[in-house]
Amino acid sequence: MKRLITFEAILLALLLVLVGATLAQSLSVPEIPFRSVPDFLKLPPNMYLGEVSGVAVNSKGHVFVFHRGNITGPAYAAAAAQLLEFGSDGQFIREIGHNLYAWSFAHDVKVDRDDYVWVTDKGSDTIVKFNPEGRVVMVLGRKQEASDEGTEALKHPKPPLPPVDGMFRQVTDVTWDSAGNTYISDGYINSRIAKVDKNGNWIKSWGEPGNQPGQLNTPHSIASDAQDNIYVADRGNGRIQVFDSEGKFLR
Repeated sequence: MKRLITFEAILLALLLVLVGATLAQSLSVPEIPFRSVPDFLKLPPNMYLGEVSGVAVNSKGHVFVFHRGNITGPAYAAAAAQLLEFGSDGQFIREIGHNLYAWSFAHDVKVDRDDYVWVTDKGSDTIVKFNPEGRVVMVLGRKQEASDEGTEALKHPKPPLPPVDGMFRQVTDVTWDSAGNTYISDGYINSRIAKVDKNGNWIKSWGEPGNQPGQLNTPHSIASDAQDNIYVADRGNGRIQVFDSEGKFLR
């Protein structure tokens, strides 16, 4: 009797393995092909990468690297942001925005469908839009002025301060919808998503601190799909939340 039970158990285990393998095969997704290219980026002499916080590619295959390098200032609160452009072969092309006033602490870089380059700088609380020629065409948010009394690193008060339209606190990322509206994840202190139109005019914001559906804890990255759904990497809550373009929670 014991031998029969053991035999049945073995058959059941084999059946489960076969079913599991079939199910895994049916649910498998295709691998994304890639090539590993050591030392792909060719930096000029005496230029070095710091912490790379963002990488993006435009329609020509040019690679944009936003990194925490080109350090200037004291050990604490030094400016740490530099935007570099490389060709599709990894050859250095140029630095964009050399000594730009908005540079403080690099966070991310994105390229939109018209090859405009957008960077989010966590340290200066700004989003900067460059045209393909590398000139600044729009700035969202405002940096603390170096001459203002009390200018210092932002605090993380509890409960958090209420967000202010048009101002950001340690902003993290941007994305766009099919109409050209911009969505901004804001960020380490504010727990919200901001929406502005293609000309930079404020439309609305949504989100508040918390862990319930629609609430956010350090919205760290953002993306959109072909249906204009907005995907938010809700880092502090370890999840991705999906909203429609008006901020309605979907899933």
